[in-house]
Amino acid sequence: MAHCDKGYVCDVCGFPVEEICESDLYLSFVIGEMPATALTIEPERHVRCNVVQAQFIVDDRFAPVAVEGPFDKRQLDPADVARREDLVTRGWQRLQEVAVEGLAIEDYRLEDVAPDSDTGLPPEVAEQGCLRS
Repeated sequence: MAHCDKGYVCDVCGFPVEEICESDLYLSFVIGEMPATALTIEPERHVRCNVVQAQFIVDDRFAPVAVEGPFDKRQLDPADVARREDLVTRGWQRLQEVAVEGLAIEDYRLEDVAPDSDTGLPPEVAEQGCLRS
């Protein structure tokens, strides 16, 4: 999505991620797992294409996703699953709000998520802003 709001092609299915409400990258940002500076350089995918994260969205508007194997939430600690479901579901719901409210990026994050501090990126990368192709 970032790419100067032109959108990115999903690195899983190959189709464009056309709306911010479909963006796994922005979902990760909203829940505090992605720094703002990484939005322009990380690969994009649809929320549904990242099945490991999507399985934690519990909302009537989002069809459930099942994962097989070691990352299947049914195989994980129930308390950890409940915490993850709460965070990712609230993040997805926030992303749906962001898509219609026209907020500034600094207002996207959940209220209980800390703002970016150290991004871990070299200054020349962190400061380059939106990449042009």
